[in-house]
Amino acid sequence: MPIPANYSTPIRMSAKKRAYSQILEWIIDGTLHPKEKLNDADLAKSLGVSRTPIREALQLLSFQGFVEMYPGVGTQVTSVNQEDISKILPPLGALQALATELAAPIISQEQIESLRELNHQFAEAVKSGDSYKALKLDEEFHKGIVEVTDNSYITSTVSNLLSHVRRLYFHNSIILTPKSIEEHEAILKALEEKNKEEAASIARNNIVKAIEIFYSIQENKK
Repeated sequence: MPIPANYSTPIRMSAKKRAYSQILEWIIDGTLHPKEKLNDADLAKSLGVSRTPIREALQLLSFQGFVEMYPGVGTQVTSVNQEDISKILPPLGALQALATELAAPIISQEQIESLRELNHQFAEAVKSGDSYKALKLDEEFHKGIVEVTDNSYITSTVSNLLSHVRRLYFHNSIILTPKSIEEHEAILKALEEKNKEEAASIARNNIVKAIEIFYSIQENKK
């Protein structure tokens, strides 16, 4: 299992949270490959924690669909199916639309301007070809709207789905286009006007359109 040797331990995090966050990141970016077997002793040594928080982290990752645990046999990273984009994005789009609708009546102009600044940074990343930075900024933009709702149930579910989206990005399923820059601004304009239906509709379409883009690219490859 190729675990990085130069891993630096973050401060002010519980052992379980630290283990969870780092293993998740290694699964997302492909450091830990799909179907790769995981050894909790090796992970514990690499992360500088005991095996107990590793096991707790793996249980949580299993619940979220990133690892598979086989009692008495072992644990391995789940496989990746590019076409899962059509399973992940519709619920994410629906939740993002709901969050946007709930945020519309209560979002402040200051919060809107913060989101607008994120969109400016997103635009620069897209135009410079830094696709991963663009992906992260796109994620921050949408999570920023979710956070306005102050609804932990929406927040936690969206966060899990976004982790799967990032993993699909590393497996060439997620493609961001300059069109998203305009769509983000349209969402902000609708929020400024307190038009919750318009804002929600644009937010949903901004998420799910990646499905059509993915299948269009696949068709052109044939």
